[in-house]
Amino acid sequence: MGSAVERTDDLVKEYLIYRGFTNTLKHLDADIKADKEKGFRVDKIIEQLQLFIQSYDLPALKEYWTYLDRRLFSRLEDVYRPTVNKLRTSLFRYYLVYTVQSNRIEKTQEFFQKQAVELQGQAEWRDWFILPFVPDPGQNHTFSPYFSRQWADTFLVSLHNFLSVLFHSMPLPVLLSFDSEVQRSSAAQEENELLRHTVFALQAEQPRLRKDEEMVHHKLPPYVQNMDRLGDSELDLVSSQRNVNLASQPRGGFFLSTFLPQGKWAPAKPPQGAGSSPTQASMGRRDTAANQSVKSKDPLPSKDSKPVPSGAGTNDQPSSHSRQRRHQDHEKERKALLSKPPVQSTERSFDTEPHPEGAADRTESPTNQMRGTGQGGGSVEQPFIKLSQEEYGEHHSCIMHCRVDCSGRRVASLDIDGVIKVWSFNPLMQTKATIMSKSPLLSLEWATKPDRLLLLGSGVGTVRLYDTEAKKNLYEMTIDEAHPRILSLACSPSGTSFVCSAAAHSPRSGSLNESGGRISVPVSGQLLLWDTKTVKQQLQFSLEPGPVAINCTAFNHNGNLLVTGAADGIIRLFDMQRYESAMSWKAHEGEVYSVEFSYDENTVFSIGEDGKFIQWNIHRSGVKQSEYSLPQDATGPFVLSGYSGYKQVQVPRGRLFAFDSEGNHVLTCSSTGGLIYRLNDGESGLESVLPLGGHKAPVVTVDWCTAMDCGTCLTASMDGKIKLSTLLAQKSY
Repeated sequence: MGSAVERTDDLVKEYLIYRGFTNTLKHLDADIKADKEKGFRVDKIIEQLQLFIQSYDLPALKEYWTYLDRRLFSRLEDVYRPTVNKLRTSLFRYYLVYTVQSNRIEKTQEFFQKQAVELQGQAEWRDWFILPFVPDPGQNHTFSPYFSRQWADTFLVSLHNFLSVLFHSMPLPVLLSFDSEVQRSSAAQEENELLRHTVFALQAEQPRLRKDEEMVHHKLPPYVQNMDRLGDSELDLVSSQRNVNLASQPRGGFFLSTFLPQGKWAPAKPPQGAGSSPTQASMGRRDTAANQSVKSKDPLPSKDSKPVPSGAGTNDQPSSHSRQRRHQDHEKERKALLSKPPVQSTERSFDTEPHPEGAADRTESPTNQMRGTGQGGGSVEQPFIKLSQEEYGEHHSCIMHCRVDCSGRRVASLDIDGVIKVWSFNPLMQTKATIMSKSPLLSLEWATKPDRLLLLGSGVGTVRLYDTEAKKNLYEMTIDEAHPRILSLACSPSGTSFVCSAAAHSPRSGSLNESGGRISVPVSGQLLLWDTKTVKQQLQFSLEPGPVAINCTAFNHNGNLLVTGAADGIIRLFDMQRYESAMSWKAHEGEVYSVEFSYDENTVFSIGEDGKFIQWNIHRSGVKQSEYSLPQDATGPFVLSGYSGYKQVQVPRGRLFAFDSEGNHVLTCSSTGGLIYRLNDGESGLESVLPLGGHKAPVVTVDWCTAMDCGTCLTASMDGKIKLSTLLAQKSY
């Protein structure tokens, strides 16, 4: 409904401009900006409520909820009044939990002072008046459920669903009904177009099916199917045998038995006294009566046959020997031909042997390879179901980065041409903003608060803060002229600062030189911390044993730890409360391409230039907990081959792997699409569970956004295509 209201507002504005009602247009714009219902967009309403809570504005929060109650909830039937009251109670409890978690106890006490008269007579608030005096409410059995992330997410989802159902159930004015009719008409047109294509496909399939049926009814014998594989010498042999044995051969027997359909002329079994060679079997006499009458080795002379002089036989002895030798050679050839199955059978086969094409498809298709079977032979239930897969094709060159924001509503993608696309995929896939830059762009990262801001790192030593809704640059920071390449950006979960990795202009240590070898000298670089509010540099991290380019960075959930992977193959773990290195260890031979925290944040996963996927224990520096084997197309460098020896090589720059919401599965790159593995402990290693597919070029970066049971996987490839796969997690109870 929100999209329909927004579209209708635009139509009304267009009409007012057309009529010249400028004063009315100004008042309409002012009313839209002050609209508390946010155009019936549920996400905007919940965002406004959270904004009041985060700013500790209790009067505004109460006023806004009172407006929603008077404007929307009062229209509901009385049976829904208890649900509205429960949502109001949960909203106030959500506010109290936030004040306690942010150590604003004075705001907690202020809430009970202002709401005491209203809440003291309600039974559900009886135990909550002691909340300001409990030392650790998160450990108290009464309040601990409300301090869990699961309760907060459940409340927000319940409120979202309640408002969505409410808006969809409201009676619509005629203007909005017109919009729904247009959408219904468009959907009907799309369905008709799909059915039309289906009919055309069936019509094109019908002649081929008819042809197959005709070929089934008029199948030729196997000997005739292989006639095109016989040489001229074989036909000469057949002709000579026909001339010699003309008297014993029934007239037209060979040609009739060969070219008439099998159903009208069935081959008979060879005589018991005759040889059982394929030649005799295939060229045997079809006339049963004639076969029974001819039992001696010397056939009776026919009327047309003449006796051969003895001199003639003596003179033709060399030719007879050569003919006999040729006859033996051709019989061996015929045996070899008849022992091979036909290349293509015109009959419909119902056997269990696969066709060559099917075998090739099954080898290339990862779907068939990933059908797991248990040790007892039974099938294993897949953890995910791929509901749909959509393609975003606005890029025209290789993708470098593709990241979804914290809310899971917007995606930012960057290609090697420096073009950035900001787009949404729910409910429709559409481009929100296009960013073109004169200087090359090398990195991007979403800001956490607010999530509409985007950090862009360039190749000339600058970082821009871009507002994706206002479509303009807010700030541009100059990092360091000596290290102009911004390789990696990471925003802290609090949103107050971000980490920036700057490198010198030297070629990457993982890049290819002209001779095809690797440049082993690490590139000089810096790791800097910037404040997003003051837009100033806070400090520069110390990189031991020396300054080196940092390729990848990642924060943990609360921003207290920062893990980095560098061009010298070393992983460094920083304590962000002391702003110093907590530990470091040699992780890979060559560069570290991608690094991430595990779900429980007790380990770190990394992929390096050596092609290894390793899990490290952060409590014991340099201790390898697990090492998994991945194919080369999952770790890079990525190669795209074309015609006339064309080859494009892309060194990994974006995220190479991403975890699901529970950290049990990992999404990696592959040559044909994303590939999901199950992380197993011990020697079992990785277990392939679901190939996403859909790509014709190697996938170079991935991302995985999860929300409840549905997750969205992003896979971006070298041809500029981005596939968005929606998954449904199958929970096992």
